[in-house]
Amino acid sequence: MKLSQFRFNLPQNFIASYPAKNRDESRLMVLHRKDKTIEHRIFKDILEYFRDGDLFVLNNTKVFPARLYGEKEKTGAKIEVFLLRELNPESRLWDVLVDPARKIRIGNKLYFGEDEALVAEVIDNTTSRGRTLRFLFDGTYEEFKKTIHRLGKTPLPKVHNREVEPEDQEWYQTIFAKHEGAIAAPTAGMHFSRELMKRLELLGVEFAEITLHTGMGNFRPIEVEDLTKHKMDSEDMNLDEDNAELINQTKSRGNSIVSVGTTTMKALESAVTIPGKVKAFKGWTNRFIFPPYEFSIADALITNFHLPKSPMMMLAAAFADYDFLMKAYKEAINEKYRFFTYGDAMLII
Repeated sequence: MKLSQFRFNLPQNFIASYPAKNRDESRLMVLHRKDKTIEHRIFKDILEYFRDGDLFVLNNTKVFPARLYGEKEKTGAKIEVFLLRELNPESRLWDVLVDPARKIRIGNKLYFGEDEALVAEVIDNTTSRGRTLRFLFDGTYEEFKKTIHRLGKTPLPKVHNREVEPEDQEWYQTIFAKHEGAIAAPTAGMHFSRELMKRLELLGVEFAEITLHTGMGNFRPIEVEDLTKHKMDSEDMNLDEDNAELINQTKSRGNSIVSVGTTTMKALESAVTIPGKVKAFKGWTNRFIFPPYEFSIADALITNFHLPKSPMMMLAAAFADYDFLMKAYKEAINEKYRFFTYGDAMLII
């Protein structure tokens, strides 16, 4: 398919600036793939679509405060550093994005915090706006991470067009987040409250967990019209033996497997061995899913309403059917659904 097929007009005021007051009370659009019908519900109504023995697969990645603000040595020029990936914990090496990139050269030192609690040296150039930094820190690794958490800001996407607030630290995280490493929240999971999780358990629904540390590839503009020529950034993922077995058992007995989010779906498809089976997987995946695509594991997908031309929208279109998804997005705009990070949800069954 072509990139231009995923273009649509999304007014800025449709992008939600803040989450729903209660996580499970965002709006929910339900897409029925079989008869191409659409329902308008509330997220906690999701209980009505599943039964005893069904399995929700959750991405338990945890967002860390990836955005740092500092100054360049000598000139004092203000710079922003976006932490992407830790390369080597012992030597404090990180892949980062810097802004403005033109001012940051190899050998420069960058200072963070009023007391210059953190100093970094630029040691290499990487891809667009990218640099490799070595943090110069004398304390222990635990002290270093505490300093990052003290100085860093929640990496809320800038398209939200507002300052990050203290509450974002909680809002921009799922309640089941465990393993730190993501620079963006798996937003479909943010609709789950503890009460809703408990009610699903009482219904007999089970939960499996998978870790995929969401990376910058979800937000980089796709620059090729032919989608077969686009290469996604790699993301670190982990599916352990116990959770793989739980997924396979559910599939074997004919219960529904629900992928909570596009990141979870990418991870599931990366772990497929033969159709209908996954195996434990620990490593990197750069899976890019767009129509047409034959899914092997999930029977349902929970996702948000995504930005035009985004990889997340393309995956949802592959699962729902391109024409059906575009019809649903048109209806979402007519019905004033809220889009993106803090927006409303979609259930595709």
